[in-house]
Amino acid sequence: MVEEPVDNPYLRDPDTSFAPVSELTEAEAREQVERLREVIAYHDHRYYVENDPAVADRTYDALFERLQRLEDAFDLHAETSPTQRVGGEPLDELETIEHVAPLLSLQSSGDAETIREFDRRIRESVGNVDYAAEPKFDGLSVELVYEDGHFERAVTRGDGTEGEDVSANVRTIGSVPLRLPDAPDFLAVRGEVYMPRSGFQALNERRVERGDDAFANPRNAAAGTLRLLDPETVADRPLDIFVYDVLLTSATLDSHTAAVDLLTDLGFRVGETDIVADVEGVIDYRDRLLDARDDLEYEIDGIVAKVVDYGAREELGSTARHPRWAFAYKFPARTGETTVERIVVQVGRTGKLTPVALLDPVDVTGVTISRATLHNVGQVHDVGVREGATVRIERAGDVIPEVVEVVEAGDGPRFEMPDACPVCDGSVVQEGEHHYCTNASCPAQLRRRLQHFCSRDAMDIEGLGEQAADQLVEEGLVESLADLYDLDQETLAALDGWGEQSAANLLDELEASKDIDLASFVYALGIRHVGTERARALAAAFSLDDLLEASVEDLRAVADVGPEVAESVAAYVDNPANVGMIERLRAAGIEPERRERGGDELDGLTVVFTGSVPGYTRSELAERLEAHGASVTSSVSGATDYLVVGENPGTRKQEQADAEGVETLDSAAFEERILARID
Repeated sequence: MVEEPVDNPYLRDPDTSFAPVSELTEAEAREQVERLREVIAYHDHRYYVENDPAVADRTYDALFERLQRLEDAFDLHAETSPTQRVGGEPLDELETIEHVAPLLSLQSSGDAETIREFDRRIRESVGNVDYAAEPKFDGLSVELVYEDGHFERAVTRGDGTEGEDVSANVRTIGSVPLRLPDAPDFLAVRGEVYMPRSGFQALNERRVERGDDAFANPRNAAAGTLRLLDPETVADRPLDIFVYDVLLTSATLDSHTAAVDLLTDLGFRVGETDIVADVEGVIDYRDRLLDARDDLEYEIDGIVAKVVDYGAREELGSTARHPRWAFAYKFPARTGETTVERIVVQVGRTGKLTPVALLDPVDVTGVTISRATLHNVGQVHDVGVREGATVRIERAGDVIPEVVEVVEAGDGPRFEMPDACPVCDGSVVQEGEHHYCTNASCPAQLRRRLQHFCSRDAMDIEGLGEQAADQLVEEGLVESLADLYDLDQETLAALDGWGEQSAANLLDELEASKDIDLASFVYALGIRHVGTERARALAAAFSLDDLLEASVEDLRAVADVGPEVAESVAAYVDNPANVGMIERLRAAGIEPERRERGGDELDGLTVVFTGSVPGYTRSELAERLEAHGASVTSSVSGATDYLVVGENPGTRKQEQADAEGVETLDSAAFEERILARID
């Protein structure tokens, strides 16, 4: 339990008629900032973790606004300040970071005899033990690291050894402490980021209202949100977290009970834990949660049983994949039988075509199911789904309806994916097991493409964010990316929430965006598999006219462009709708040119980065090096000259560099040996 701040005048119903900021000395401002941070953190815990707010919203808002003003006026910003939860600048990419301890998966089964066998092996090895029985949360597993009581980073589970750095996004979650008073010097914990059911429903309602695809389930919504590159968007979505394990700490812990007590005392949101004396207690706990799960505000798909005593855990050890002292006892899937009326194709925001079975509505444990995903044409064929078939439906993860079995074959024709997009009639290409519409102006994809087109590394049109993009599409003003440059001030100013000034500002940004380099323009087009690095490689190899005529063989000759990328680019430029859109953009005054090279000091040099170099984004470094003749690629090969190992690097590229005999440079050596040659 987090204790109330002592002798803090802002704790309960404070007088928020503060003295003007201009009348404070820096010392007075610094003292007030520390007190405000302390009490806001306390109220965050009361609100987000205990669900027991201690002050009115207006009082909290006044304290928060005062803290923001003081930090801005006296330059007192800090990463652990509550003001950092509102989100920050968009990220270029998610870096890969190695975990401080492995994040292993669990043995699992829904069979009671299997968990009894697990218990038998435990008792044969270490004797009788107590178990901690806990809900198995259905979210996204993350590692949180604290040093000297300060939040340092958050990393997704990834492959268990390393994952993606999502620190900027996790920082926006209200129940994640940014500072831990009286904490151990070092603490790494494991938790599950999830989206509450009520928040998930509200988010989906907003998405459907503006014409977006609904998220399939809370887990997908949470995972997709956590990997967004814009923390400000993440801050607007209802993420939460349960912390349930200590991975590594400088404190001394001898049991899971002690670990849970520590986590609770430090202010983490901790789920329920029942200590039971035997495996039958675990089974009883699972049955109780099975009956109660529909009433919970979060999704669970079973329970986890863990040996309580750390000495017994150490003796039991782990395999390469999972600990021998823990087991996931899963809930049974919810199923039902019904008839497939039709199979239709849904086009997602990325252009992916997904077969969907429209069903004779069936009740599955109180939920009426009328449609189910079929994932891809391969699954349709493997399962044998046809129109008229009787199928068994399962709510995988308790939420997503799926066809898992054909009970009785149907008499409909064998399903095949269409050659043309059902939304725009654009051509369809197959990539692996999936099919995609190649038309950049397809209405099903337009909103996402519009946001990408205007992003910082693309056309850099700051005034056209997600909300404005949705509005322009909904109003029918933008049906193609090129329509942006036909907008006029009178039409924009008449839109809800706009005015003369905001309309003029957007038009000014659109005009300024016409002066664009070729690499940024190619990236802005949103061609599948073409990120900033490959866009620069293509711009270095082709003019825009040449790129529009390039064959797969021409594209394969470009460094870092493999067969999948070449096929994707060729399909894009072979689509008449895409070429027509580009010609309209050029007619509007956009004529991208290759960026002038600053010199040839780095001609022939191939560089790969892992981790971050202080003071630079990855895009900035790649642009600087390539402007002087170097090639920056995303993977290590025998042709790589240097692997630059920055802060929080991944291990995979370093292992590849060792295997290929590629020289590695740390940040200091990189600046001294490479950047110094072009400065």
